[in-house]
Formats: sequence, structure tokens, C-alpha cells
Amino acid sequence: MAPARAAILRRHWLIAVLVAAGAVLRVVTQFAYRPALLYWDSLRYLHTAPAPDPAGVHPAGYTLVLRPLLALGDLALIPAVQHVVGLGMGVLLYALCVRHRVPRWLAALAAAPVLLDAYQLQIEQNVLADTLFQALVAGGLAVLTWRARPSLRAAAAGGLLLGLSVPVRTVGLPLVLAAVLFVVVATPGWGRRLLAAAVTAGAFALPVGAYAAWYAAATGAPGLTSQSAIVQYARTADVADCAALDLPDDLDPLCPSRYLQRLLIVDRFVWGEDSPAATYVPPPGTTRDEAFSAFARRVVAAQPLDVAGAVLADFAKGFAPQRVTDPDEVALERWQFQEYYPLYEAADATSATTPPAATAIHGGGPPTVEPGLARWLRGYQLGVGSTSGLVLLGALLVAVLAAAGIGRARRSPLRAVAMLWGLAGGGLLLAAALYLFSWRYQLPGLVLLPPAGALGLTALLRPPPTARDGIDDDAVDAAALAALGPLRLHPLAVVIAAYDEQDAIGAVLDAVPAEVCGLATSTVVVVDGATDATAREAAAHGAVVCDVPVNRGQGAALRLGYRIAREGGAQVLATLDADGQYDPAELAVVVAPIVAGEADFVTGSRRLGTEEAASRVRWAGTRVFAALVTLLTGQRITDTSNGLRAMRADATAAVTLAQPQYQASELLIGVLARGYRVVERPTTMRLRTAGASKKGGDLLYGLRYARVVLGTWWRERSRR
Repeated sequence: MAPARAAILRRHWLIAVLVAAGAVLRVVTQFAYRPALLYWDSLRYLHTAPAPDPAGVHPAGYTLVLRPLLALGDLALIPAVQHVVGLGMGVLLYALCVRHRVPRWLAALAAAPVLLDAYQLQIEQNVLADTLFQALVAGGLAVLTWRARPSLRAAAAGGLLLGLSVPVRTVGLPLVLAAVLFVVVATPGWGRRLLAAAVTAGAFALPVGAYAAWYAAATGAPGLTSQSAIVQYARTADVADCAALDLPDDLDPLCPSRYLQRLLIVDRFVWGEDSPAATYVPPPGTTRDEAFSAFARRVVAAQPLDVAGAVLADFAKGFAPQRVTDPDEVALERWQFQEYYPLYEAADATSATTPPAATAIHGGGPPTVEPGLARWLRGYQLGVGSTSGLVLLGALLVAVLAAAGIGRARRSPLRAVAMLWGLAGGGLLLAAALYLFSWRYQLPGLVLLPPAGALGLTALLRPPPTARDGIDDDAVDAAALAALGPLRLHPLAVVIAAYDEQDAIGAVLDAVPAEVCGLATSTVVVVDGATDATAREAAAHGAVVCDVPVNRGQGAALRLGYRIAREGGAQVLATLDADGQYDPAELAVVVAPIVAGEADFVTGSRRLGTEEAASRVRWAGTRVFAALVTLLTGQRITDTSNGLRAMRADATAAVTLAQPQYQASELLIGVLARGYRVVERPTTMRLRTAGASKKGGDLLYGLRYARVVLGTWWRERSRR
């Protein structure tokens, strides 16, 4: 059992390190501020915990969880449990990403913000609903997206978890739209789509409806929170142009002066004693909430662009490079570690208006700070322990690109998965901005947007599932070899991988010399699941043809071709492209050093020879990757992706060849890492004679090629 655990740790070492670091940070936080951090809202939650009230200032979902925790222990138990939940969220995000074949390093980075961000640590140490809300949302999304096509059971469970988040923070209410959209997009067949949408919405509605019924029973009015109307008022009062508004006399007292608008932030229009709402008396027959809602509707109708502009401006603030406080925002220092224990007072928490009073009631000892630990945590938070908003913005944009079906994402099953995580993360931040901007309300972005970006990037870069997924390479190779039968090849085998090249392959084969450097030549063409007459054309021009019915990529085709050549008795192998970009007459240039015993592997170089470049980006990329491979391997290389090369046959069996595409760099780095003698020779690279390139756009091609280069180098380095 121990070796199995060690193997798991080696495989997932990066996330193990991050989880361990996150655990250490949480232990330090737990000891730095004892028994817990208590904000104004914390005191209200604790006051209502013995008898949760849906009509209170905040939704009662969090107090329903506090009650059993306080029965089991003192106040210190609450942040301890929340810290465990924070670590659990990090592991969950990693597991989800890895399940969807996100590279392990990228999956670990997606989990890093929730594990290591100091603002997340601070909110977990507070007796606040945020951590529970994050966990319910992340859990609901993970259940929904555990499979790219959710089952009805997953739709029900995911919808239920998301619905449970609403009684904790009502900002989660719009999540039902994102969830229903996801199951509609991800589920095949309209009948099943409608059923999945109904199941998701119904499961979401169960806890929301139950809570709404509880609220109605307590207040006599439908709703979810007593604060919705005044929140609408606060957002619109901040931008209202009272001189231009046509307000009835009963609403006019709610319109603030310009002086008050400059003086008050949105939050103080709700809670401040100097807010017009604090002293407003509605006319007979009208409630305060009705008046607040009526005022907000009139401002929105008269100034829709002003209201929308204020919301979007607050939404954009969360993506700033660094966390800072503007004068019209809730102070950032409330969510920063201080070197003292912050004391807040809640006038409406009648049984415990201060942290000392709360700890006296609920236990855990008096509010205490360890100055050394607090100072270290503050330095960490203001230094490296904060996630830049640019990272979250980048992740959101990548998720948007994937959801839009850009490039390979169009056919990726992760397209809808990235859409849901990005929509949920961005949607929650936008919904919070409908009220006001606070860095506290940006914390769901730490949990939801990094995995959205990781899933989206994988969808953009990973080959479509029809190209590789579910294919047993060994079985495909064995079937192809069996169909080919026993062969006896000449000493030099020229291997060509071909996919839909019927117009070019004949001319290439006709130009292959019968003898190169004194070695008789056989030509082996591996047809990689072509949809045209490539196999027939190759056979007609005298090649040994291995016709593979499945398109697996050039790397897989060449790997099979090398095996055919070795088992057929060839001593030297050479490669050409099927599109006519390389001149078969130059085979002697790369074969000669092998025959002379001067090298084990020879690769052509367009930079040492001649190049007809169709793209300036690819021209530059050739030089960039040559410099990178030179740096990584210590041997000067000028061209890492040349298709004209020669090698000893045994070299192809000694190196690891796993890439379905871009195998030229994998083979080159592999032979260099294993000590084979590698040289370059000048060759010519022409524009293709027919057909179109299968490599995709320049940017995506470059990113995928970089992944292969760095991945192969790291693999070989680890092997050594």
C-alpha cells in the first residue's frame, strides 16, 4: 500500500505541495487570530444562530449550519471547519480538471488561488457565510460537470447543491440559468435536453422554494430576504440625477443631494444613519420596501445607462492588477490581516454587540492576536499572497473563447464545461456588482474562474476527441501489421506519413531514388485514416502501403512506419513529407553521414539551406524553437521540425515516441537526451505542391508545439 501512495504522490506532487502549503497557512491563521475573526455580520449571524430567522438582515442558511457547530464546540471550531472546506475545494478543483485531462501542472495552478490566496484565508477565519457559499457553488458545478455530458442524477444533485447556496447568499439565484443552459448544451437530443433542464431547475427550486415558504410564513410576504428593496435603492440612489427625475412627492425625500452622493458610498445608503433611507417615512398604505423599489424603478427607467455604467464599472474593478481601495468602495482593510485584533460593533445584534461579548457567550476565549504570526500573515498578503485580477480576467477570457468554439474548442466536450464555470464565476461577480463593489464579493472568482480558464485552455489546445480518444494504439498497430503481412525491405527505408494527400503523394514517390549512398531503397507509406485515394495512389507508384483506417496523427503514423521498417530489416531510416515540401533528391545529404559512420541521427535544416516561407509567424517560430531546444539540450540546433532526416534504425526503438503530432521535436530531443550523435545538414524546404496544411492556425500550432518541446525535455530530464 505504501508504494502505491508514494506513486500517487509522485504523480501529483505539485498539488500535494500546494495543499500542504495551504494547510500550513491555515494553521498559522487559526493560531494568529483566536478564536475567530468577528465582523459586523458575524455578530448578527451568531445572534440569530440559536433561533435562525429568515426575516433577519441576512439569509438564514449560514446560521442553520452555525447552530450544530456551536453545539459541538466553541467559536474556534467554525473557522477550523471552514479552513478544511477551503482545502477540500482546492482538491476538488484539481480532481475535476485532471478528470477532464487538463495537464496536472495546469490543474494544480487552477486550484492554487483558493489554496494560497491570503484574502481567502482571511475570509475562512471569519464567522461569515462566504466559505459555505463558495463550497456549495463549487460542489454543484463539479457534480454537474464531472462528466462532459451530465446524467439526470448529476443534473439533480448539481441543481440541488446550487439551490442550497441561495439561502446562504441570495446572489446565487442566477446560477440556475447557467446550470440549465449547460445541461441543454451538453445533453444530446431535444427530448433528453428538456428533461435534463427540467430536472436541474426542479432540483434547484426545492431548497429555494422551501426557504421562500419559510420566509413567507415568518413575514407574511413572498421573498427571500428583507434587504432586496433597500439594496436596489442604494445602487440607484448613488447615481440618481434628482434635478432631472420626475418623482412623486412621496418618493422625493429618498433622492439624495449631490453632497450626500459624494459623501456616501453605496453601502452607507443601506446602513448609514445619514442615508435618506434611515429617516424615510412612507405614506399611509405603502411600506418602506415598496417605496424603495418604486424609487429604484424610476431611476432605472430614467437613467438606464448611468445605472448600467455604475454596475459595469464595479464589475471591472475586480480585474485590477492589484487590490486597492477607491474612496467610493468598502474599505479593503476589512479583508486584510491586521497586526491587532479588529473590533467591530453591531448595534442590531442585541445579545452580543462586540467580539468580546460574543466570545463570552459562545466560548473560545477572549479575542486574541499573536502579533508575530499576524505580522507575517499581513506581509504575505501584501506581498506574494494575493491573486492578481489580471489572472482572473485572463482565465475568464480563455473560458469565453472556449465557450465560443474558437479553434479546437468547437469540437471539444470541454466547451460547455468551460462555459458553465466561466459563466458562473463571471455571473456571480456581475450579480454582486448590481449591489456594490467589495473585495469580499470578489472571492467567488478565486474559486470559479481559474478552473474555468484551465478547462477552457485545454479545450482550445487539446485535439478533438474524435482524433484520439478511445483508440487503442497497440491494437490499431497490430491490426495494421497483420494486414500488411511479412516484409523484406532494402537497407534504406524511406518512411512517409500521409493523410489526404492523393494529389501530391505520386510525385513525391516518383522522385525517391532507387539507391542512396550505395543503399537500395524501399519506400513505406503509412496512410493515416485518409478519406481520399491516398493509399491507392501510393500503391500505384510502387510504395509499400500500410493503410490505417483511423486518423491518429502524423506522430502515430511515423511511429508505426519506423516499426515496419525495422521489422522489415532496414538498417537506415529516412523520412519525407507527403506534401512535396522536401526534395527526395536531397536524401543523400542526410543519409551520407549515417553511412560514413559520422552520425547516428541527421536532420535537415532549412536555415542552413533554403526556405520558401508561407508565413512570417512560422518563419519566426522556427528560430524561436531552435533557440529553445539549443538552450535545453546544450547542442546547437537550427531547425527542430524538419521533415527530411535520416537515422540508424535502432535509434527509433530506443527513444520514447508518444506524441500523436509534432513528433519531429520529440524524436530530436529524445535522441539528443540518449547520447546519440546528432548533426544537421543544409536542405531545401519548398511550399507544398498540393492540398492544405493540417497543422491549424499559427498561434495554436505554436502553443501546441511548445507543449511538446517542453514536455519531451522534462520527460527525458526526469528519466535521467
